[in-house]
Amino acid sequence: MAELQRMLGQLGFDAGRVDGIYGPATARALAEFQQNVGLPAADGVCGYNTLDALRRLGTRVADRPSVAAVREVEALRTLTPRLSRTRVALGCFGGLDRLSRTLGRQLRSAGAFVAELDHDEGSAQAASANRFGADLYLGISAAPERCLVSYYQVPGFESVGGRRLAGLVCDRLIGLGFITGEPHGMRLPVLRETRMPAVLCELGPAEQVARNASGVAEALALALRAWVERAPNHTA
Repeated sequence: MAELQRMLGQLGFDAGRVDGIYGPATARALAEFQQNVGLPAADGVCGYNTLDALRRLGTRVADRPSVAAVREVEALRTLTPRLSRTRVALGCFGGLDRLSRTLGRQLRSAGAFVAELDHDEGSAQAASANRFGADLYLGISAAPERCLVSYYQVPGFESVGGRRLAGLVCDRLIGLGFITGEPHGMRLPVLRETRMPAVLCELGPAEQVARNASGVAEALALALRAWVERAPNHTA
């Protein structure tokens, strides 16, 4: 399904975010494609003839960015380049509540609007972040040992803003000695279903992170500030 959305988007039909979910936007985009190429039935059903036409025309635009990618880049360009008044969805999956609360206070002190989310399920957090109209989502989860920072990516599509934010978070955590690797592109529900750039930080060992909650929160806040201030240059 993600591949279908990507191909439609590259051809200029707005199937929404490349999330692998067959929703109304994908159905409308598919029906519009069928109508535009003159298929007998513009019913939003991806049958053999539709798939054949998609593949045939898709080879001509293989290097073209999808509508979803262009939309995200434009949203980043129009984002106010300061943390003050930025809408941040801050998700906590348990185990690092002190870190989440400390980071929330720091962001509010900087003038950001913060929604603290504590649903157990990633899909529920994504839905709340979408209703809040967040400019970005940062999730925090306790890990038993290693740290992992992830953003949304599937074959042929990645969140440009999410990848940039994940890189900045990794840079700050490396300075604290909590992480040594690069961010990972993943398709977790909380990353897939958010409509804004999203990053999930799985931090561990949890006891060590909790003891240094103030320092980790400051590092994350600095990463968010750097991301917002550089937002117009995310495409670089």
